[in-house]
Amino acid sequence: MNTDSHAFIFLSACVVNNFVLASFLGICPFLGVSKKVDTALRMGIAVLLVMLVSSAAAFGINLVLQSFDAEYLQLVSYIAVIASTVQLVEMIIKKFSPSLFRALGIFLPLITTNCAILGVALFQTSREYSFSQSLVFALGAGAGFTLALWLMSGLREESEFADPPKLIKGTALSLMIAGILSMAFMGFAGLGA
Repeated sequence: MNTDSHAFIFLSACVVNNFVLASFLGICPFLGVSKKVDTALRMGIAVLLVMLVSSAAAFGINLVLQSFDAEYLQLVSYIAVIASTVQLVEMIIKKFSPSLFRALGIFLPLITTNCAILGVALFQTSREYSFSQSLVFALGAGAGFTLALWLMSGLREESEFADPPKLIKGTALSLMIAGILSMAFMGFAGLGA
């Protein structure tokens, strides 16, 4: 498969190099919001939207910074755009779904500090993707993030019905599930370049 093709970029970002399970970016919301499937899916969609908007803005910012020979301002500019995008998404969710807003709680504003979103902007810039490739990369990364949250929340909901030993209940069990998921996704490493 051509490594510059949109399908390869999407598959690589979503499954092969999953930001959460292969690159270990975005672990805080992964562990914090993955207790219920419904909440996890909505958080994943919110992160996906922020990734898409931030990716498009980062592409434009990078062009402007390159034209002024000021690439050293990339990180600060990307963080400002991500924070603004999160505020926009937060206002939209609060307006149209107050119950989701309450369910996501503190994790919604913490999307601003989600290193997976900053990673999308930095990776697409360093890989010199075109605008369409950048959007596909962000879409794949967001879909991968949502997939990881969905899988983790499903497994955590099912583990509620199990009777594990006292030693591994709670956080220990969640971390073990996350580790097993991560090892499962390592099986896709042979598909990537």
